[in-house]
Amino acid sequence: MENGNFFHLTYKGYMAASETHREALCTLGNGYFATRGAHESSHADGFHYPGTYLAGGYNRLKSTVAGHVVENEDLVNWPNWLVLKLRVGDGQWFSLDHSELLFYEQTLDMRHGVLHTKIRFKDESGRVSRLESERLVHIKNPHIAAIRWKLTAENWSGPAAVENAIDATVTNSGVKRYRDLSSTHLEVLRCGAFSDDGIFLEAQSCQSHLRMAVAARCRVFNDIGDMALERTSINKEKYIAQQLSFELREETTATVEKYISIYTSRDTAISEPAFEACNEVKRLWTFEKLFISQRKAWKHLWNRFDIHVESDFESQLLIHLHIFHILQTASPSTYVLDVGIPPRGLHGEAYRGHIFWDELFVFPLLNLRNPLLTREFLLYRYHRLEEARHAAKKAGFKGAMFPWQSGSDGREENQKIHLNPQSGRWLPDVTHLQHHVNSAVAFNVWHYYQVTDDKEFLYYFGAEIILEIARFWSSKAHFNPKRERFEIHGVMGPDEYHTAYPGASNPGINNNAYTNFMAAWVIDKALKTLRILDKRRREELLADLEIDNKELDRWNIVCARMFIPINCGVIEQYEGFCELKELDWAHYRKRYGDNFRLDRILESENDSVNNYQAGKQADALMLFYLFSIEELSEMFVKMGYDFAPQTILSTIDYYKTRTAHGSSLSRIVFSWVISRSDRNGSWDIFKNALEADFKDALGGTTSEGIHLGAMAGTVDLIQRCYTGLEIRENVLYFKPRLPKTVSEIRMSIRFRSHWIAVTMNHKTLTLSFERGWGNPIRVNVEGEEFIFSEEETRFFRL
Repeated sequence: MENGNFFHLTYKGYMAASETHREALCTLGNGYFATRGAHESSHADGFHYPGTYLAGGYNRLKSTVAGHVVENEDLVNWPNWLVLKLRVGDGQWFSLDHSELLFYEQTLDMRHGVLHTKIRFKDESGRVSRLESERLVHIKNPHIAAIRWKLTAENWSGPAAVENAIDATVTNSGVKRYRDLSSTHLEVLRCGAFSDDGIFLEAQSCQSHLRMAVAARCRVFNDIGDMALERTSINKEKYIAQQLSFELREETTATVEKYISIYTSRDTAISEPAFEACNEVKRLWTFEKLFISQRKAWKHLWNRFDIHVESDFESQLLIHLHIFHILQTASPSTYVLDVGIPPRGLHGEAYRGHIFWDELFVFPLLNLRNPLLTREFLLYRYHRLEEARHAAKKAGFKGAMFPWQSGSDGREENQKIHLNPQSGRWLPDVTHLQHHVNSAVAFNVWHYYQVTDDKEFLYYFGAEIILEIARFWSSKAHFNPKRERFEIHGVMGPDEYHTAYPGASNPGINNNAYTNFMAAWVIDKALKTLRILDKRRREELLADLEIDNKELDRWNIVCARMFIPINCGVIEQYEGFCELKELDWAHYRKRYGDNFRLDRILESENDSVNNYQAGKQADALMLFYLFSIEELSEMFVKMGYDFAPQTILSTIDYYKTRTAHGSSLSRIVFSWVISRSDRNGSWDIFKNALEADFKDALGGTTSEGIHLGAMAGTVDLIQRCYTGLEIRENVLYFKPRLPKTVSEIRMSIRFRSHWIAVTMNHKTLTLSFERGWGNPIRVNVEGEEFIFSEEETRFFRL
């Protein structure tokens, strides 16, 4: 990577061993579907994996593993539309791995959403050719993608051929540890030609019966016009193609353009997928016209989402990379799709495309740029509220219990057993006990409302979610008469390592501090929500949910008497954590480096991480990530605790030396929580987190899909943490604390129907309110409150 364009990620030289990593980072998508950055000539093998993924495109398969029949729902790898093969003369089909490459350069143009590849190669007969490729997945029209090749004959004249294909032989094989499981999701319904230059293929997932139709057209032309072609049809099992043969003269160039359209049976306003796909692709005439509209659409997106950071070149480039991939997973094309935010984006098959709690880290960026997207993702949760109610009832609780892993219908998708690749053993998986995901859902609803003041959403959807989650926590909490406090047992915290007490036969730990605090916080916000609602809606909800005054009284008591384990001035991760053995960190770091999965390592040594004071990621520290000291103090007082600010520093110091950072999210939280006390140290950790996917520093897992929550978290560190941006009680707060290496931050945010241009450096803060339709809003800058209205600019000395 060289200094240059802040929007260009360029790789010089072909490295087969790094291809799947690059393919993940060079994925192009639009929130409806995404396709990895594999070259058009490649196929799934040890070095390439050209996957295409549809938002919400799931299918279930059963597998027999270690004597157990298990069922998993996967985000399906759909037909590969990329396929363009090249042959010069009577030679072999071009291959990156078997041709002599004289030059190779690949550039991801993030400003325009285009992937460029330049190749110069020599074939077995000494013929030298240049092949330049451009590819786009249209960000505004979610059904369209296109490829443009420019083939130049440097030292030869003669025949050439390209093969335009749609390949449905693909399987879900992008994650090595899943390869013992069933992976063939697709069955082809029909395929063929719809015109002289067009082919189509319609496939469906074998269990969910979701149909996808892909239609493709291909043309070849030069400076004069369309070239004379001989077209040959190829129809094999699960594979439809058309071979185009033509003559090329030395030092001339042929342009090959492929246009595709994708429709599914989930789409709105269609007749049927195959008809729509074929009809759409007939209307596409040139790559250039598509590029012009693509460029315009991306310009509008960057105007809303760009964050300018005056610092080093790499930081700005990677911030753009992270925003770019967030927008390829969550864009205006995502509206009305009824989908969630997969933590690995639409970039690979890790975590099977399930929805976890990572949206907690993504929504702050969307809330302050395009809150309608957050609203759509929250409706994904609302539409699965009934399933969450059934889950709670089945487990013996009231309210709604959302799953740790969610997919198509909201049932718990957590696997029953999982493979430890370190030992090769299949082990029980009890991570469904991470009920803190419920609090994350409620937190997201509440903070969406705080940013937008969208009372209609709260009225019709959000309040019901919050109330049902509060009911769950109230029913799960039980009273300990010795402590005179409520406790929550049998859970797992965000740490994920600790699944049980040492030697225990039953899974789960007791009184996880984060879980208990968040449960009390949700109940508190549920009671506040009832006060916000008008009398009619409040009475409707209480009647529909059968919540009476007795239950509301219990909520008040549970909230006021929730137990939080605090031991020697430190918030204990869970009750008994500080009594576990200390780990020899130096031994494991010397052997495995700074990023390692300690749980897998210890299990392979016939030990267990349950025996040690060792966390995978931030757990108790999540409280300092989500809440300001003012909010924490207020909540602890409500629960009847004296909360000293020194507790924050003591708790951070305690876990700083006891965390493995085995999760991409961990360093985001650590960077955030030390930002006030150690700005430069925070920046160092931020840089480490920023580079994690780019440098594939997470154990080689980026090739299976980028870490979207961590990407969003790094952007949010700039957006909210270093700017001191916070929203509390209808007030927008700024308390900037820029790291020394950052001289300026510029961005635009949307708060309660106002666009606000924000510019800050170490000495000044400038806020400019654009023309809008929102009411005047309250802004607090370093403790002093002001009233802003539209078309107003103010400067503040810091």
